[in-house]
Amino acid sequence: MKMKRAGIHFRLLLTGVILIIATTFTLGYMARNITHEFVQSRFENGIQFLAKYLALNSELGILIDQRAMLKRQAENLLSEKDVVKVIIFNESDEILADVSRENIGPLSVVEVPVTVKKSKEFPWNMGSAEEERIIGRVRIDYTTEGIGRLLAVMKVRFLWLTLGLSGLSVLIFYFISRSLSLPVTRLAAAAREVAAGNPDLRVTPGNLPETRELALSFNAMLDSLQESQAALKRANEEMIRQKTLARMGEFSLMIAHEFKNPLGIIKSSLDILKQDVENSSENTMILYIEDEIQRLNHLIEEFLVFARPALPAFRETDLNAMLRECTDRFEIQIVDFSLEFILDIPENPCIADADPDLLMRAVGNVLKNAIEANEQLGIVAVKAFSDQNTWHMEIRDQGPGIPEENMQKIFEPFFTTRATGTGLGLAFAAQVVGAHQGKITAENRKEGGAVFRVELPLGRG
Repeated sequence: MKMKRAGIHFRLLLTGVILIIATTFTLGYMARNITHEFVQSRFENGIQFLAKYLALNSELGILIDQRAMLKRQAENLLSEKDVVKVIIFNESDEILADVSRENIGPLSVVEVPVTVKKSKEFPWNMGSAEEERIIGRVRIDYTTEGIGRLLAVMKVRFLWLTLGLSGLSVLIFYFISRSLSLPVTRLAAAAREVAAGNPDLRVTPGNLPETRELALSFNAMLDSLQESQAALKRANEEMIRQKTLARMGEFSLMIAHEFKNPLGIIKSSLDILKQDVENSSENTMILYIEDEIQRLNHLIEEFLVFARPALPAFRETDLNAMLRECTDRFEIQIVDFSLEFILDIPENPCIADADPDLLMRAVGNVLKNAIEANEQLGIVAVKAFSDQNTWHMEIRDQGPGIPEENMQKIFEPFFTTRATGTGLGLAFAAQVVGAHQGKITAENRKEGGAVFRVELPLGRG
């Protein structure tokens, strides 16, 4: 089984622990040795000072051979904690004083000469000089057990201090390394989730500038990738749509040849039959046949118009006037209906380069859809306005609205929810608006019904 490689957090932590422990113990060892030498030196210097002090006070006693005085001085020095034995010698190495106390442990010895100064005459009256003469010596035996215990205690304390500092440093480095590696780990986990099919996932930026920049770059990369995928999807859909339209164009030629001419023959034959039938105007069967022939003929014409759209013939067009003319035509058709148009169209002209004939047919399809949604009742509101670069049109109805599952399909060819609809009216409107570099959208109103919006640029399409 293949072993998993250590992660960045473990590697940083392991490296930091090794460096911290090595550095801390090295510094602790050096500090312990320096402290040991310092304490040892100060202790030895203290004993050396006591010996010199006793030698200085023993000059007179040695010169006059006052052994009792020398013994008292030695006993006074013996009261020091670490001094265990004091001996005073004269110039002939004869012991003048010897005092001691019981001791168990290692001993060290220090000796200091006892000297006196005497004058020496120089010739030619150049003054005199002083020279020292050794008249005896002082020997002190002292124990190192106390200093040893002190140094041992200091050694243990240094060890615990070193361990404590090492542990604290490791703990601090753990959180530091974790703060460095955690954002990278999150990025890796996010990358795996995105690869598993969750493209909407985003990484929360951290507090460190470097990891924050990395997270923001990662999120920007995902946004760019998602946008590229969406653009590719739209391009594929458009390519499929164009291929479908191309096939529809080819199919339309067959329809024109195979269906339209036979329908014309059927219509002519029906007209001849009507002359031979009494009261043909009251014959229900003949009326049904005429209606169906007209419906089929209308369906074929709509299909041919959509499958082979004419190229827009751009010219200067007053869009507001075009919209008023379109609504006027529909108002004539709805005289017998309980339907009312409410118009909010500016009288001022809004000039743009457009094809008014195609636009009138497209807007007519949207108006027809609104009338059918209202079931020829209620109010259809038509509004137009413009800003510096765009002409806006809104058509509002009071129908049942558009089901959410159909919102993305209403501008697709042949999509309809009506039994007698062809599904080409809104698709043709979207085709014409797109040819003018505009946009058509639809949404449901909170108060009920739907609103269709058309936006057209005021420049050339």
